[in-house]
Amino acid sequence: MSYNAWENLVKKQLKTDDIYSVLKKENLEGIEVKPFYESVEQPLVNLPKIEENTHLVANYHESLIDDVFAFLLDQNVENLEQKTIFVNNTDLAGHISPKEEDRYFSLIDVFDEKEAVINDQLVKELLAKQFRRNICVDISLHQNAGAAIYQQLGIALAKTKELVEIYGAEILNKLVFRIAIGPNYFFEMAKLRAFKIIFNQLSKEYGLDEIPYIFAETSLRNKAVSDKENNLIRSTLELASAMIGGADAVFSNNYLVDRNTENSEEISFKQQIVLAYESIINVFEDASNGSYYIEDITQQIAEKSWALFVEIEEAGGYLELLQQGTIQKESTNMP
Repeated sequence: MSYNAWENLVKKQLKTDDIYSVLKKENLEGIEVKPFYESVEQPLVNLPKIEENTHLVANYHESLIDDVFAFLLDQNVENLEQKTIFVNNTDLAGHISPKEEDRYFSLIDVFDEKEAVINDQLVKELLAKQFRRNICVDISLHQNAGAAIYQQLGIALAKTKELVEIYGAEILNKLVFRIAIGPNYFFEMAKLRAFKIIFNQLSKEYGLDEIPYIFAETSLRNKAVSDKENNLIRSTLELASAMIGGADAVFSNNYLVDRNTENSEEISFKQQIVLAYESIINVFEDASNGSYYIEDITQQIAEKSWALFVEIEEAGGYLELLQQGTIQKESTNMP
């Protein structure tokens, strides 16, 4: 259907010529969403991910050992062979001595948000490990605190810049970005895609051509203690957004907010299994590529995020603004 044909049809159905005042909807991100797309001004190239297939990550339990290939570990487990391991505990990381063939990734954030510093000793200890990715930049805490999408991504770049200035540009391919996925289905797909664009843009400032490693997890911000069924629906949509958006690994936080049970852990993980095995959305590199709508909002989010990153840098950088309290204030007050 052409744009003119669509416009005439909608005018007839809405019984008004002023259809755009009816169809226009504001959103908290400040992103312009059109009611109809027939093209995109500047089509994006395919946005790759690092892993061939998105890892489906489960909290470790011995009952899952034969069926799960990627675990999140908070405590030491012996003889985990041919598994992908995401280490979520600082003390555990200190005791692990991976072999070269092991696939270990760090989810340990090296930023001390309270003191507004980078834990230099921890960074050096983690970099000495034979992990596939040694340093985690945790953006999930900003999403869960109320930050807008462009704020999350602008902060992610600002944190990355702080690390590069201290440890050099070679640290870029040692990073894992831990990102919480919110409820805005298409916007969250665009968020991951936009981050790939601006991270690559930052890497090119240092003569590199890097892709971010994205560990995506379900948000805690929109889950309720007394609404467990809706929690499941929300987290399923968030996982789908992450897979379609091109995350390298996905993890579902327990849908029972106030307690963890063996059954709830299993159900939370099996959301990923159903999505992956029934729709195979975890195998595509950039499943939403070519969608005019998602392409358009991806570019808008990328532009807003980069502009915020530049603003943070001009104001002294992430740690400086964190020390001043600016980051905390802005992250919890969406526009």
